[in-house]
Amino acid sequence: TLPTMKMLLLLLALLSTALLASAAPPTCYSRVLSLSKEITESFQELQTSKTVDSCVEALPRLYLDIHNYCVLAKLRDFVAYPGCDRLVEVSELKEKARSLYTILISYCRRDLVFLTDDCNALEIPISPPIERS
Repeated sequence: TLPTMKMLLLLLALLSTALLASAAPPTCYSRVLSLSKEITESFQELQTSKTVDSCVEALPRLYLDIHNYCVLAKLRDFVAYPGCDRLVEVSELKEKARSLYTILISYCRRDLVFLTDDCNALEIPISPPIERS
């Protein structure tokens, strides 16, 4: 029974380590990265929706790269855009953008490093790599 007991203790140790690793709090960087990705994907879904409202087509492009200093201006412009507030999806997207902006300038200000300030790069999203078969 001693080998069985050792095996159970080992298994218990591995499981508790795995649970602790997944329960680690997000860093400021990981939170900003995931929120920017979520906002960009939501915007793209809104743009390609079957029931695209004409005001959605007029919204400023919203491709976010948190490593680009111009992302701050991009978020400000998007949140301040006067149209489409009647659409729930756009209001929710603006609220997420406002949250990201607040996190960037307040909570993560000292944790982030901007690698570029190329505002044109935020106008054209980088397409995902093409998989070769």
